[in-house]
Amino acid sequence: MKLFITPTSPYARKVRIMLAEKRIECEIEVVPSLAAPESPVPAYNPLGKVPTLLLDDGTSLYDSVVIVDYLDHKTPVARLIPQDNNHRAIVRRWEALADGMCDAAVAVVMEKRRAPEMQDASVIGRQMEKVDRCLQAMSADMGEAKWTAGEKFSLADISVGVALAYIDLRMPEIDWRETFPNLGRLYAELIERPSFKDTAPS
Repeated sequence: MKLFITPTSPYARKVRIMLAEKRIECEIEVVPSLAAPESPVPAYNPLGKVPTLLLDDGTSLYDSVVIVDYLDHKTPVARLIPQDNNHRAIVRRWEALADGMCDAAVAVVMEKRRAPEMQDASVIGRQMEKVDRCLQAMSADMGEAKWTAGEKFSLADISVGVALAYIDLRMPEIDWRETFPNLGRLYAELIERPSFKDTAPS
């Protein structure tokens, strides 16, 4: 298998952590620029986005939600998505919330890359409101528990950890650890795991 990623994509990092936690061997190809004409990704993903997973039989999978589901079922080692339907739904809801926060943060980053006179402050404001609501919901739902969705480490924790790391990377001015100390405790626990250390953006 081969996984196409970009260096700072939170969605690709989620898949890389899943691979590490599941102990699945996979070639990683870093794509410097998805916009470059020579990018290999569109040949396997018509959306031209990462992560894209190329299977050994030539089948390609995208996006991260599909890929992590495939990987969790590929081997019974360290199951990270519960089989119980209700518990599974809660874990996937956490994933959706974390991915949505990343979506909002990415939208802010892209808007701020436009020329100053072309930037829309209302777009930035709306997306930042989403980031704030996501952080509040994560903190409220987690409460004083050790993990986000039950008594065991799961895809929910991976997704939240990756999203918080992306906020740190792109929006360091947000002091979420001070405002939401339970998320800070979770994140401190997560970044000690080898899977998080080995996939941290350079």
